[in-house]
Amino acid sequence: MRTIVALSTPTGESAIGVIRLSGSKVMQIATDVFSKQLKPRYAHRVAYKNLNGDILDDAVATYFKAPASYTGEDCLEIATHGNPFIIQSIISDLIARGAEPAQAGEFTRKAFENGKIDLSQAEAVALLIQARSTRSLKAAQKQLSGELGKRINNMSEKLLDALALMEAYIDFPEDDLPTEDQNVIISAIESCTKNMSALIETAKFSPLVHQGIDIVIAGAPNAGKSSLLNLLLDDERAIVSDIAGTTRDFISEKTSIDGFAVNLTDTAGLRGSSDKLEAIGIDRARAKISGCDICLFVVDVANPNLTEFDTNKLLPENTIIVINKCDIQSANPSVVSQQFDKYICVNVSCATQSGAIELRNAISKLINTYHITAVADDILVSARHAQSLQTALNYCNEAVLSAKNNAAAELTASDIREALNALGDIVGKTDNEAVLDRIFSKFCIGK
Repeated sequence: MRTIVALSTPTGESAIGVIRLSGSKVMQIATDVFSKQLKPRYAHRVAYKNLNGDILDDAVATYFKAPASYTGEDCLEIATHGNPFIIQSIISDLIARGAEPAQAGEFTRKAFENGKIDLSQAEAVALLIQARSTRSLKAAQKQLSGELGKRINNMSEKLLDALALMEAYIDFPEDDLPTEDQNVIISAIESCTKNMSALIETAKFSPLVHQGIDIVIAGAPNAGKSSLLNLLLDDERAIVSDIAGTTRDFISEKTSIDGFAVNLTDTAGLRGSSDKLEAIGIDRARAKISGCDICLFVVDVANPNLTEFDTNKLLPENTIIVINKCDIQSANPSVVSQQFDKYICVNVSCATQSGAIELRNAISKLINTYHITAVADDILVSARHAQSLQTALNYCNEAVLSAKNNAAAELTASDIREALNALGDIVGKTDNEAVLDRIFSKFCIGK
């Protein structure tokens, strides 16, 4: 059994750094380093001494005795001062004592292999670390709590009951399968197919919640696109200038709106241009608009510049018309809004920051209307989960068809077994090492 070691806190200077160990040599290493046996689940203030007897740091050590630990093995956490030199010196000493550098995700993989968590919970650890919005954090926490695993196990139990009933008649073929038992089997399977379909449906929302909703800011030159980006970020991120064509390539930043992770992209002004570099930026802007989740189309209320392109062909359905510069005395935003009567229109002034709250509310409304449904706040499945669920659903549909057509019981039973195998892949009842390697390779070191 490998005894692994890694820094579990981010690299770089910090107040505290936490070094983790897990494996069979943990207790011996701890006793050698601290010259005493550590009481489990108790924080000990200790002097860390290397093999030469030199004190490397004044630290706090906590020992977790197997199986009552994250990995299910003996574990040790050493909280040191967050000096990278001290941390690396301690890790090097621990390696000299027999520990091995941990691979990406190895701590969590040990937890999975030792039955502390199922595979869907292991994947949620990575989602939790990467979460950058309230909704993403909430979804990750729900998956980490084992909710997805519970639903998969509930479906598996129903299918196992149906399979047991089928097996009974396979073992005693002289007995005919009564109609009431056949209906029980069909009902159990169809109940599972409904739950599978509902979970599969959430897969399309997973990237939007975890990776962020792509919002593109577009419009004519000098409409105030870069100013709008700065307004939504509450930061002077983009260069603002009266010179047309200042933004030639897109600028992307991340933020959060109403608990949703959002990827904001400021694009080049849309117009005809003989400048090759600007023309490339304009082509990229059009491509961004066509592929975005939400478009914020900025219009200068004093100079709309709407004749250079066909907005009906350019703008997607999920567009908000941002009528900018409404602070000027001659502004008449109703003239602009009448031209975009099929879109949501919001009056703003980037200069005075008026309308910012209304714009955020409009974005939130559009997200909830077009992108995130109520079920997405419950459980979100990944593409991997959805693929396994779809396989299970297909086999369940075949099983129902076989049962309704009074096919041989062996055929129905075989389909149920295949559905169970597909569900097992989600929670980790699989021997496919390649799948496990691929999942845990995406983790950071120390997790």
